[in-house]
Amino acid sequence: MKPLLLLSLLFFFSACSKQSEILRLVIAAENGILAIADAGGTLLWQHPINQVHDLQLLENGNILVNNGWPKIMELDLAGNKAWEYDSSKTEGYNGKKIEIHAFQRLANGNTMVAESGISRIVEVDVQGELVSSIPLQVAKPHPHTDTRLVRKLENGDYLVSHEGEERVARYNSSGEVVWNFQVPLFGKAKAKGHGPEAYGAKTFSAIVLENGNYLIATGNGHSVLQVTPDKEVVWHLSQNEIPGVTLAWVTTLQELSNGNFVIGNCHAGPDNPQIVEINRAKELIWSWKNVTDFPNNGLSNSLVVEGQQAKRLAERISAL
Repeated sequence: MKPLLLLSLLFFFSACSKQSEILRLVIAAENGILAIADAGGTLLWQHPINQVHDLQLLENGNILVNNGWPKIMELDLAGNKAWEYDSSKTEGYNGKKIEIHAFQRLANGNTMVAESGISRIVEVDVQGELVSSIPLQVAKPHPHTDTRLVRKLENGDYLVSHEGEERVARYNSSGEVVWNFQVPLFGKAKAKGHGPEAYGAKTFSAIVLENGNYLIATGNGHSVLQVTPDKEVVWHLSQNEIPGVTLAWVTTLQELSNGNFVIGNCHAGPDNPQIVEINRAKELIWSWKNVTDFPNNGLSNSLVVEGQQAKRLAERISAL
């Protein structure tokens, strides 16, 4: 292990111990780099990758991540591929262009993959063999816009962010849409671009909160919405409501155990954080920025890891 990295980790553990704080790490991915950093933004581990729009930390300490749009891989911290999935080699592939923008390792060991372009959600086993498949309901299939993030819920439903159609849909295991929410523009006109100057409703992600409502990242809508199952917007974080922060392309979402929200802020420029934590009163609790190692203004995906899970991850890094 490199001496500087070891020194950084030792200092990191010492600081957390002295302050009696919960250990927090950030896994972050931008086209070209996958990295693990501390809460202040210092990189502890990194690996080169190709295009990326999703990531997942697995129970075994490996990371499931894109390596270019048509493929995903399970990567260990030594840089070895423990598993790989190629969408062009799966049963039902029809020769059309496919991009993967969402995937999820499931509790039974299978992997869910959303295949944009041929508009379907599949589950495959450890050999990459097709276990199940449902069609996505999109009017004009497109490899880059059918979906952004997709998550399988505990009851077997799939929660799908349909970027191109600017809506979030919930599908049951038979492929029926059981809930659909069109992301509103709130009376504003659309504007082209990716940064704070742009505007639209190209949703990136959605999660189900502990209270049963949906939390939706509106992408270039620069906002986060909490929506009831009856489709009522009961909480709305807009572009400039967090003091000192401008939201741009809002991407990943997490609900922490303390009830706070962690929000990914992509294409916001070097003066803004790439990740923020806020409470329900929209107060800034914590922010994260590293524009040196992620210089392309395109940090689309991040995952905040805390407590024992973060400790185990840090220990694996220190053992390299």
